[in-house]
Amino acid sequence: MDKKDNNTLSQGIFKNPSKDIPAGIVVFLVALPLCLGIALASGAPLISGLISGMIGGLVIGLLSRSHTSVSGPAASLSAVVLVAIQLLGSFQVFLLALMIGGLIQIALGFLKAGAIADYIPTNIIKGLLAAIGLILVFSQLPYAVGVEIDDSRLLDYSKDTFAGFEERVLMVVSSIAPGALVLSIISLGIMIFWDKTPLKRLKLFPPSLFVVILGVALNQLFKVFVPELFLEGVHLVNIPEVSQFSSLFTFPDFSAISNGKVWTYAFTIAIIGSIATLLNLEATDNLDPHKRRSPPNQELVAQGVGNTLTGLLGGIPITSVIVRSSVNIEAGAESKLSTLIHGFLLTISVLFLSNIINLIPLASLASILLLVGYKLTSFHMIRQMYHKGWPQFLPFAVTIIGILLTDVLLGVLIGSAISVFFLLRSNFHNPYFIETTNPTNKKKTIRLELSNEVSFLNKPAIKRTLWNLPKGSKVIVDASFSSYIEPDIIEIFKDYKQTFAVENNIDFSILGMGENLSSKKKIILDRKDTQDRTDLNSPQKILNFLEEGNKRYTDGDLVSRRYQNKKLKDFIKVAPLAVMVNCIDMREPLNMLMNTGIGDLIPLKVAGNLLDRHLIESIEISCRKQKARLILIIGNTSNKLILSSLKKILENPDSCSPLLVPAINEKFFKPEQLTKANLEEWSERLMAWNLEFSKNLILSQNQYLNHEISLGKIGLCTAIFDRKSGKIEFSPLHISEKVTNNNP
Repeated sequence: MDKKDNNTLSQGIFKNPSKDIPAGIVVFLVALPLCLGIALASGAPLISGLISGMIGGLVIGLLSRSHTSVSGPAASLSAVVLVAIQLLGSFQVFLLALMIGGLIQIALGFLKAGAIADYIPTNIIKGLLAAIGLILVFSQLPYAVGVEIDDSRLLDYSKDTFAGFEERVLMVVSSIAPGALVLSIISLGIMIFWDKTPLKRLKLFPPSLFVVILGVALNQLFKVFVPELFLEGVHLVNIPEVSQFSSLFTFPDFSAISNGKVWTYAFTIAIIGSIATLLNLEATDNLDPHKRRSPPNQELVAQGVGNTLTGLLGGIPITSVIVRSSVNIEAGAESKLSTLIHGFLLTISVLFLSNIINLIPLASLASILLLVGYKLTSFHMIRQMYHKGWPQFLPFAVTIIGILLTDVLLGVLIGSAISVFFLLRSNFHNPYFIETTNPTNKKKTIRLELSNEVSFLNKPAIKRTLWNLPKGSKVIVDASFSSYIEPDIIEIFKDYKQTFAVENNIDFSILGMGENLSSKKKIILDRKDTQDRTDLNSPQKILNFLEEGNKRYTDGDLVSRRYQNKKLKDFIKVAPLAVMVNCIDMREPLNMLMNTGIGDLIPLKVAGNLLDRHLIESIEISCRKQKARLILIIGNTSNKLILSSLKKILENPDSCSPLLVPAINEKFFKPEQLTKANLEEWSERLMAWNLEFSKNLILSQNQYLNHEISLGKIGLCTAIFDRKSGKIEFSPLHISEKVTNNNP
């Protein structure tokens, strides 16, 4: 890291100290009992949890590039640590495994293994957050009401969440501490209504820090004035006193380095710890109000350094922790300064402030976590995920249930498996887009547009579709948009073409792949033909094609016409289908309204659909040079240009817009006929009249177009687009009474 990077980093850290310092204090107060609880649940010395908390805050906080993530003892690894200590024989041997695991994490970071975080679906991350929120609520309720339970239950959220639930309820009801309940109600009330009280002016004191200080003060007042509400013993934070600095540390037993079990647990800690870190990091980034992204590979390196150091000094495994991180964000943290402060305060408290810290009621801390849990388990988010459909909601819900009933990692894996199932199911059912053209003809043309990649998973759907197509039909398989097709699929097409299609009088062809249907391992697609135009060989058939496309649009059954694999020069080789004349007021995309491909339509825009000599010449060029075979003049309802022109006449009868001049000259419209009541009606009538006027103008002013139209080589018609329904009403093609004898 050069000098410039250091300066940038420094500025980022100290940019918002008024927010970061209080947030760091709050995280410290929450992290302190959690460090102790996880150490106890892991079967390790209590001081090991605090060592990990200090290293997680100071070392990893300094090395990490995350702004809001907070690292500390890993609850997800508590069961692994408990078993490892027992099987390895001593805590010192376990420390060796932890140190090696940290080195493996560093290697994973340099090998860019952090990219796995990018493949975690958003619904799984949201499920993780919601589950953590519920866990916080379940685990902190006993502390909020003063139920006397041991510290190991404080963060042991990875298991037994619902075990003995009925007993837990009875225990809570029978052993509520009135003082804890009072503190919890006051604390929650202050934090909920903080922004609606004068307390919000206390910039240096976020509500979470304020309630902790208030909790200590009120409990001391209870001791003097209301003794029955006074909290002591298990209702307060309890950290051990350290007599000598050297007594903090325990060092690994390097003599066990040849022990195979040491290496087994080293890899276990590295893999599980890395996955847990990446999951929590992704979840933390989603909670960040600024939506900043943390580099996962750098985070693995930072975690690896932290675990190597904690293994050398006598700690327990460290990961990024969503509980601390969410509290950090909720407390208003803007940078990693809050993380560093939390680590610094942990160090100071262990060495010098144990007596003061031990005055904090657990009920105050529990209130903070209850509110964090409630916000993480947002009912709005749950409702939002439900409305996204089962492919999104079910993995989300399964992740929540899986985490609550098992642990974080297993729950995420189960949820991810469900998500993969829906992905495969979607791929299984959507190997192609299908459309039927010329449905009025006796011989239907059925077009199957293959997806970008067609794998063996698509075999059942493709076989079912092909073998159920009607006899005597024309079938076109369009592979021009596919980058890869599995050889098994090629074999299906080959068998179908050679046998079934012949026996059932099916005209079968494939675009973009060649007729030899090569089944080589790597399919090289021929992209000479990108769209079958043989059926669109007359103006009437083109008009039918556009009508069918608009029907698909209004029915919500659009056929994808993707051209990402098509080169630009290919557009020049294929003639456009039609020239589209529409008003500049109409901004709706014509390709979408008629479900056509790129380059199928030549758009010409003109105010009010009124043509002039130059635009008619442009239409001639489009038909003579570009070979367009249909001229379509399309108007739209609720035409703001025409409506605005009519409103000006009401305001000033002497004014007259050019859009109205032809209708006035032809005595179709008289300004004195206009009233406020019939304004909308006249707007629609004039729009339709302008279409016919422009159509007749083409016939009367352009000899070439008149001649080609009379011969039926070029079609001419009008249409009206209804903005409310999306439907286009097409008029019949213009039919000339006689053929012009003059050569154009």
